Amino acid sequence: MDITQVFNFFFSQYLDYTALEFYLELTGVIFGVLSVWFAKKNNIIVFPTGLISTGIYVYLLFKWSLLGDLLINIYFFLMGLYGWYFWNKKTIGKPINFIKSFSNDEQIKVIILVVLSLIFVTGLYTFFEKWNSSFAWVDTFTTSLFFAGMWLMARRKIEHWIFWIIGDIISVPLYFYKGHALTSIQYLIFTILAIQGYREWKIKLNKKNQTV
Repeated sequence: MDITQVFNFFFSQYLDYTALEFYLELTGVIFGVLSVWFAKKNNIIVFPTGLISTGIYVYLLFKWSLLGDLLINIYFFLMGLYGWYFWNKKTIGKPINFIKSFSNDEQIKVIILVVLSLIFVTGLYTFFEKWNSSFAWVDTFTTSLFFAGMWLMARRKIEHWIFWIIGDIISVPLYFYKGHALTSIQYLIFTILAIQGYREWKIKLNKKNQTV
């Protein structure tokens, strides 16, 4: 298989795209990767870069009629605003919200969030009659994982990486078969960064002093 065949295998689906759609997806991927990189580094820039990426994907996913993914990104955008505020919250000029592990109370909230998101997205797919896709159930499941993961990230809880890792691994083949190779590659990079991020946050969690 020569380089042309490899290129066609991964990117032939973009023949039907406009130039604007292609470059928007590419920009969304770049800022998405940057966002996860900054999250790995426990840097608050994770939020402005993430807002750019999710804002682009809200537009693209609406055009692609991918309801579950569209909801994820609208939710990501809103939680990104909340997380930016939460991470930057200070008392007497000093940050007060550092990396922590979630409490028993927060574990219950995560379970409730996962169940509610499953019910909500299932209802949405039923209302718009989108169960004709073989990916619909997988899409619904990854949506619930990412809902929980984003809430935990906004709250600066180390366990959010576990939800990202599982969801990202599932999303790699999912997006490729949906015909979005760039986004599939993005989730492959996300998986690698999420594993590294969990390790780095684990080290930071054991340190007394953390900085934004």
